[in-house]
Amino acid sequence: MSVTALIKSKWGQKSQGSSGKHPPASSQPVHEEDDDEDDAKSSFSRGANRRNSRFYRSMRKKKLATDSTKSREDGSLSSKASASSSHVPILYKSPLLPRTGQLSANGETCQIGRSLKIVKNIEFLYQEYRDTSKQQEIEQRRQRENRSPVKEGTPMQESVVTSPPALQLQLRNNAQSLSLWQNLEAVQASGLLTQLDQKEIIMQEAMFELVTSEASYYKSLEILETHFLRNPILFNTLSQSDMHFLFSNIEEVMKASERFLMDLENRIEESIFISDVCDIVHHHAVEHFSVFIKYVINQVYQEKNYRRILEGNQPFREAMASLENHPRVRGLSFTSFLILPFQRITRLKLLVQNILKKAEENSEREANAVKAHQQLEQIVRACDEGVRKMSRTEELISIEKTLEFKSKSVPIISHSRWLLKKGEVQVMTGPKSTRTMRSRKLYQPFYLFLFNNLLLVTKRSGEKFQVLDSCTRAMLRTEDLEDQGQVLAHVFNLKLLENQEERQVNYMLKASSMSDKLRWICALTPNRRTRFMSTSAHQADSPQVQCIQSYSAQEPDELSTEMADVMNLLERTNDGWMMGERLHDGERGWFPSRVMEEIHSKEVRAQNLREAIKIQLAQDGGASLQTGTRVGLRGRRTPKASSLSGTRTDQMGNWGETVNQ
Repeated sequence: MSVTALIKSKWGQKSQGSSGKHPPASSQPVHEEDDDEDDAKSSFSRGANRRNSRFYRSMRKKKLATDSTKSREDGSLSSKASASSSHVPILYKSPLLPRTGQLSANGETCQIGRSLKIVKNIEFLYQEYRDTSKQQEIEQRRQRENRSPVKEGTPMQESVVTSPPALQLQLRNNAQSLSLWQNLEAVQASGLLTQLDQKEIIMQEAMFELVTSEASYYKSLEILETHFLRNPILFNTLSQSDMHFLFSNIEEVMKASERFLMDLENRIEESIFISDVCDIVHHHAVEHFSVFIKYVINQVYQEKNYRRILEGNQPFREAMASLENHPRVRGLSFTSFLILPFQRITRLKLLVQNILKKAEENSEREANAVKAHQQLEQIVRACDEGVRKMSRTEELISIEKTLEFKSKSVPIISHSRWLLKKGEVQVMTGPKSTRTMRSRKLYQPFYLFLFNNLLLVTKRSGEKFQVLDSCTRAMLRTEDLEDQGQVLAHVFNLKLLENQEERQVNYMLKASSMSDKLRWICALTPNRRTRFMSTSAHQADSPQVQCIQSYSAQEPDELSTEMADVMNLLERTNDGWMMGERLHDGERGWFPSRVMEEIHSKEVRAQNLREAIKIQLAQDGGASLQTGTRVGLRGRRTPKASSLSGTRTDQMGNWGETVNQ
């Protein structure tokens, strides 16, 4: 499908004669199919849109509704938009516009013609849009920090200060971005921009971005299908099982995107003033987006099998190299297309969050955004849990095969257990005295396996690990010690209040670096006080950083981050590591400081915190969004212990664009 066929609007068609005439119907009707009954039940069912667009000819499922169904749909859309836009000038309370290509504005009739060329502006593949939009978020925060304060007595129009909404539009209004709603000729001709306040224009842009980014996403999915999946040369190099390993249920995912995009486009073409999109998001999240869960969980094996096939299948390797070099994919890798569904479902949640942040309190838009966000959060969480469960089970089986118990055996494999951290530390073998240091080796290497509910103290023996001691995690205590020269640098005490022999044992441990020591202390005793306050402490002036370069976790206690992620800083070391809590989902972990930059503006930090609290309240139930701010601050959920194990789905989200330590 060509770029110019992704979304075709009635405003993109030429007027056919007088206002009382409609364009001729397509010569080939689209037939109704039985399994689209669920769409007919929704208030945004597809109408009898007769188009010549290749996009709609490519749709697998499309209904030809009766005139009565169309009438009911129009009435439903009109009532929804009226309720959502009661604050809009009276002229635009009803979003339904004439279908003749004409628009009435301020008493004048404006010929629209081909003014709404949404598709012409969607020149980017989703991967390109995603990178650009994240960079714009970073630049927006940077410019908000660097803007000059308004001097007392300076007229506002002469001030160099740019408001955050205007700044956001300024950054998006360039050739490297998807089209802005306000730049559409139909919008400019309608007079809406002079009647709507800046806040409402920003809301229109947020909803319009959700639609255009979905079109960009579908465009990339179509390349995955037509250029890779349906390529006969590539197809003939793979067995049926390998095809399933690589592409899973991608066709079901595409079908869900087609339905979703059609309903979004139908909503927009009814009126250039977008009444809402979150009600559509909620409906499709409930009815169709479960296909994402299956696809994302299967991605656990996708990378492994792709590497296996590349290494052992020369015809496939040659065919893939040729396809990746084709101009159509714009230099992007095959794997960047495979991870699109996971990236889209997480990005869609963030786009809904953006709408929720801007929605008027106690409005229908806010209520719809809350419902959509809750449903998307459930899907993302199900993806996370499915991937983690499979990864953790494999990891536990692998670890258990390497363990040798000297005395009491401890069962390792359990559905409620996962690895938090593992690694080598040095254990002091005797009292610290000058004689001890001279006569024998002061430290011996031990290897620790720390699970969410268990610690194993082991010693490496070839490929195996001999288990010397064990203790439940709840019975661990740590004490940081000051450095006493090079020999006693990076040391801390680990106390097992009750080990496997029901005795109290103390270990003096030496880590490889200051950051390694702090990471072990934080992992062994997670309830200890961190240097900086958590988000749950509702301190508006707590330090924050934003991610300027994506990072994929390399260790279980690390956190994968993406560009524009905002972190509440909890710990910082002088050798280049930070521990933080991501504001939009509460996940915690370590990451290198080189991929972050500090947010210095107290105003920007306070705004980030307010937005995070609003999102958290919505996620926790959506009640008391207006009056429950203090409760939300105090009641913000404590990040799951599993967050310390590293988000495996985050790692897949960075597959192909990993920044290694």
